[in-house]
Amino acid sequence: MAAEDDERLSDLADAVGRAAFFPARAAARAWRDQLEEAVDDVLSTPELARVIDRALAGPLPEEIARSVVRHRVLDRIVAELAASGELERLLTQALGSPQTLELTDRVLASEETQHAMRHVASSPELRDAIALQTTGLAEEVVGGLRSAAVGIDDRAEHAISRRTRPERPPYAGVATRALALATDTILATLLYTAAVGVVALIGSLVGGIRPQWLVGTFLAVGWIAVVGSYFVLGWSAAGQTFGMRLLKLRVLVRPDARVPSVGRSIVRLIGLVLSIIPLFLGFVPILFTERRRGLADYMAGTVVLYDESQP
Repeated sequence: MAAEDDERLSDLADAVGRAAFFPARAAARAWRDQLEEAVDDVLSTPELARVIDRALAGPLPEEIARSVVRHRVLDRIVAELAASGELERLLTQALGSPQTLELTDRVLASEETQHAMRHVASSPELRDAIALQTTGLAEEVVGGLRSAAVGIDDRAEHAISRRTRPERPPYAGVATRALALATDTILATLLYTAAVGVVALIGSLVGGIRPQWLVGTFLAVGWIAVVGSYFVLGWSAAGQTFGMRLLKLRVLVRPDARVPSVGRSIVRLIGLVLSIIPLFLGFVPILFTERRRGLADYMAGTVVLYDESQP
């Protein structure tokens, strides 16, 4: 019974307290509404607008910017956005928006972008970089082929003749020479094809070349002239053809180690043809002889060496 009386007294005290503070709360609410209206009136006055304009025209913006930089405000904001994942969401949303895609298309299609791309594509620096990369790749490929061919030279000689040399000889073996010959054959064929194309163009301008047997004769003579000149000029002028240069080989006359003359080069070309005709049997002596000489080398008195001095 006493507990119920105490509870009723407590409720009565709360009601009395709320009733006592009601006028104060009503006054505070009215005062807050009046304060908000007063602040709105102040902010909308032209005088405040002029004060803000003069402040922004002065050094205040620069001071604020320096303070933001000094206290690393932007770094802290970005770090907080990144930690919360909000930065990633904003970036994804911005990049995937239609406005961003439209802006990207407009930038790429603009005349300024096209001009910049043409300028970059035609710049000497880009061409030099591409040429450098291409040259480096070609050198690596050719170097790898040469190393593999030199290894095959030694293994093939050992497998056929059962000869084991204490050190690698300076004379080129069958694999490197065969690879150089294949390269030279392709290059000579390209030169011959280009020459035939020029002759065919000239012939079409004058009404064609007749009879057919004459055309066949021209083709055969042209093949001999182009291929023969390719090998003879390369051997007699520099001691190597383009294919031999790629494989770093050089043909010389022993014992004076000079490049062969034109006459000796013609004899060597005849020996090369004779080596090829009977199923390449003219190259078999390379596997057995001390200086790795084939039939063409015996006929012309030459040897083929690894040209280690070539860069």
